[in-house]
Amino acid sequence: MAKITAAEVNKLRKATGAGMMDCKKALVEAEGDFDKAIEVLRKKGQKVAEKRADRDSSEGAVVSKINADNTRGIVVSLNCETDFVAKNESYVAMANKIGDIALSVNSKDELLAADFDGMTVAEKLVEQTGVIGEKLEIGGFEVLEAPFVGSYVHGNKIGALVGLSAAGDTAAEVAKSVSMQVASMGATTLSYKDFDTDYVASETEARIAVIEKDNIELGRLGKTLKNVPQYISMAQLTPEVLAQAEADIKEQLKSEGKPEQIWDKIVPGKLERFIADNTTLDLEKCLLDQRFIMDEGMNVAEYVASKGDATVTSFKRVSLV
Repeated sequence: MAKITAAEVNKLRKATGAGMMDCKKALVEAEGDFDKAIEVLRKKGQKVAEKRADRDSSEGAVVSKINADNTRGIVVSLNCETDFVAKNESYVAMANKIGDIALSVNSKDELLAADFDGMTVAEKLVEQTGVIGEKLEIGGFEVLEAPFVGSYVHGNKIGALVGLSAAGDTAAEVAKSVSMQVASMGATTLSYKDFDTDYVASETEARIAVIEKDNIELGRLGKTLKNVPQYISMAQLTPEVLAQAEADIKEQLKSEGKPEQIWDKIVPGKLERFIADNTTLDLEKCLLDQRFIMDEGMNVAEYVASKGDATVTSFKRVSLV
C-alpha cells in the first residue's frame, strides 16, 4: 500500500474542504490516487445526501451578484439545515462562488449543470453534503435584467433585486433603497394595476370575513372593534366610488354641524384616510404603493419620482425567513 503523506492529505483537504481524517481515509482507500480519492469523497457525499434527502434545509446563505455594467443581476440561496453551518466562512464563500457562476446562467437547472472547478454545481453540493454532514441545495434563484439593476442583501437571509428604466446619477441610490424596501416589506407585484379582478374580489371577501370574525371576539371582550372596509385595493376605487365617499364625508360634516366654509380643509384629509382604509391589499402587496420605509410621508412611487425620471420596471426577492 502506498504511503500517504501529510502534503497529499493537505492538498485533498484544500481541494474538497473535507476534514483531515476523511481525506486520509479517502487517499488510503484510493491507494494514493488523488482523483480516485476525490471520487471516494463524492460517493460518501451521495450516501449522506440520500440519507438526508427528507431533511428540512431552511437555513443557509443568500447572495446577490450584479454584472459590471449594472444591467443584469442574480439573487440565489444556498440552503442547509442549521444556522451554525450557514454562518461558517467557508460556507458563505461557497455560496458567493455559486453566485458568481449563477450570474452567467438563466435558470436553476442551468446553474446546477454549470461548472464548479471541474465538476457540476450539483456534484459540488453532493460532495459538500458529505463533508459538512447536512443536506445542501439551491433554494431560490432569480435573474433580473434592466437598463440599471441594483440589489440589497439583509443578513445573508433575504436578497432583493430592483430594475430601473434608466441609469443616471441617482440610479445606484434609488435601486438600493428600493431593494431594501423589497427585502423588508415583501411586495409581490409592482402596482395594484397588475391585480386580476377575480383575485381582488376573492381577497376582499376573505379579508372582510377575517375582520368580522375578529370583531366578534373583540366585542365579547369589550374592546374597540376594527374598521370593516368596503374595499381593499385602489383597483376598486373608481371615480364614482371616490365621488360617493366625498359626498358621504360632506354629509357627515353637515350632520355634525361643521361650517361649510371649512369643509375644504377637512375633506381632503378624510378622503385620504378613506383611501388608506380601503387599500390594505395594495399596501401589503404592491411595491410602488407601499409607504416608503425611509420616509413614510410618501409611497415608493413618489420617492422614485423625486429622484429623477427613471421608473421601477421589475423586482425579484429570495428569502430564507
